Amino acid sequence: MQELAGTAREVTLLYPRAGKPGTGNSSIGRPLLWPAGEPWPTCAEPDHYKPLAEPVGTDPVAMVPVVQLYARDVPGLVFPIGTDLLQILWCPLVHEDDQYAANPRLHWRNTALTAAAPAAGEPPSPHTAEEDYLPRPCTVSPTPAVEYPNWDLPDELSEQIGDRFDVLREEHGFDYFEVATTQQSKVGGYPSWTQPPNWPDCAGCGTRMEHLLSVTATEAGRGRWLPLDERNPSQDQATTPSWRAEADPAALDTFGHDMGLGDLGGMYFFVCRTCPDTPYTHRYDC
Repeated sequence: MQELAGTAREVTLLYPRAGKPGTGNSSIGRPLLWPAGEPWPTCAEPDHYKPLAEPVGTDPVAMVPVVQLYARDVPGLVFPIGTDLLQILWCPLVHEDDQYAANPRLHWRNTALTAAAPAAGEPPSPHTAEEDYLPRPCTVSPTPAVEYPNWDLPDELSEQIGDRFDVLREEHGFDYFEVATTQQSKVGGYPSWTQPPNWPDCAGCGTRMEHLLSVTATEAGRGRWLPLDERNPSQDQATTPSWRAEADPAALDTFGHDMGLGDLGGMYFFVCRTCPDTPYTHRYDC
């Protein structure tokens, strides 16, 4: 549809799969290339907790690795000058003053400087954690694609071309809003909101922030966004539409980082490219 051309956004789908990445790999879940001279981050928020469990106590809780991305693997990701490595960790407990979710921290690093004096051994593990916020180690397969707005589709545009969405459903058997935006871990593109959009404005300059990446509870298991080599070999690939493709049952156990993140929700990270130091924030929906 020509009217949608101006809404297209490039996205990099991460496709996390259970594996054994190293510190020199882009990954979800660990391990991180960490500088030896920098203490491992902890969270000492007094109100964080694990649901239906004993109080956490006053000892700081070690943060857990969530995302590591090297610039070479995600060409579409804009890194601040002098950096080429992005890392995200979070406190794996619920924070009432932080959207009832894990409390994340983001780092931009220079790979050469970090690798010159890396930390040795395993990082500390949290003494208490909500299991839904503990990702298993995963390799990633960054794959470029193009998305269109789902929840973020302007109302006037939706009204203008809404009739053609009905035709699309009748003729091809899928709904535009089911395939326009991917609901999976990714860099760029549109947040795959499961609730109405909640775009943040920068606290420094007041401008709307840019979607950096998403870590979601769901990963591609069927449909348009499923990799060709992970589709069910028993399906007739010549006659099965891409949006109805099913995953290879033998590969399903390896799909995703194994985190709950609410009811099919996700954590969405945003940055401001205008202000110094590239400030960031996040949103969580479930």
